[in-house]
Amino acid sequence: MKPIVKWAAAALMLAAAPAASADEVLKVAVFAPLSGAAAGWGLGAKWVGEQAAKEINDQGGIKAGGKVYKVESIAYENGYNSAEGAKAAQAILNRDGIRFIIQGIGTAPVKALQSLSERQGALMMQVAWGKSVKGPQAPLTFTNSNTPFELFGPLFDLVKKQHPEVKTVALLNPNDATGHEVEEEAEKQYRARGYDIVAVTWYERGTTEFQPIATKLAQTHADMMDLSGAPPGDSGMVYKELAVQGWKGVKMQAAGTGADAMVKVGGDAVEDVYMGNAADFGGPAATPIQRKLNEGALKALNEPLNILQLGAWDGLMAVKAGIEKADSIDPKKVAKVLPTIIFESSYGPTAFGGMETYGYPQQMLVPIIVTQIKHGQTVEIARIIPAELEQRLAKKP
Repeated sequence: MKPIVKWAAAALMLAAAPAASADEVLKVAVFAPLSGAAAGWGLGAKWVGEQAAKEINDQGGIKAGGKVYKVESIAYENGYNSAEGAKAAQAILNRDGIRFIIQGIGTAPVKALQSLSERQGALMMQVAWGKSVKGPQAPLTFTNSNTPFELFGPLFDLVKKQHPEVKTVALLNPNDATGHEVEEEAEKQYRARGYDIVAVTWYERGTTEFQPIATKLAQTHADMMDLSGAPPGDSGMVYKELAVQGWKGVKMQAAGTGADAMVKVGGDAVEDVYMGNAADFGGPAATPIQRKLNEGALKALNEPLNILQLGAWDGLMAVKAGIEKADSIDPKKVAKVLPTIIFESSYGPTAFGGMETYGYPQQMLVPIIVTQIKHGQTVEIARIIPAELEQRLAKKP
């Protein structure tokens, strides 16, 4: 064979050979509102998901089945409603073929995605506040942050201790799947503590005029107003209108994820609001990775990190740990091992539990953090470690 022919043949053989050292790409999804009143949650989760993917890639990727996977996190707009959620679900599962969702926000859109993800064998991490998305019928669905069924009891106990004079409560929630499930649990927990529920009020997502709603609430003369399921922007407007009406009492926003969004809208009217879903991730109680992410969020998003956004980090870290334990990227195999492992979250070592509440161990066990708005800032009042997590960690070899 002539030299040039030999060279050409060798080149062809080399080109045809697979690149054994090339990394595979594992795409994961963030499924969240990227516009509207809850956009801050989704945009932040998108950014955090990207940071989590970068962290994993910088550390060498995910190893399973003899392969190394680089992670790519992609955000999808779910509109915070069922219709948009269903469209995004089709894009994630059928158009893009993604089988790991690291964060899902909003009960209604999460239900829309879940109706497909469970059937198609996709694993979803989410923070929907509805109890109906969990249980033995949904073995591929996990929750990466606390929900009302973890935090309402401890939150209400703390407020009752600090305000023993409060006897009556008025509730306001969005008129959708999230709002109805939140209201049911809130009412149950308030009544168990001897409170009188004087009003249960609803509003439609997308409402921009809250004066009539505030007037109705103010006329109840409730000692405490609870806007548990409302996003921060809506809550800020309601409390601002309540202040105009002259109402003064204890303010609760269990879904509150931080002071910034409420203060921007409500100003001084949101001072002293209690929040059950917020934290000071730049403070002394935060872990090093939480402080690092918080600093990045301040630069990238112009607001501090919140719990719902942080869920994207913990969701992806749980997925990574599950894949490596199962030694497979098969979502069903990963879902099977997740309840058995202890892994490193942004809070430190954690695990999944919640069998007693949901009938299946799919709740990530992370601290319950109670905060209050003071001088326009999020101030941590208490941090409660779940007893189930303490028990799991005590048994760790």
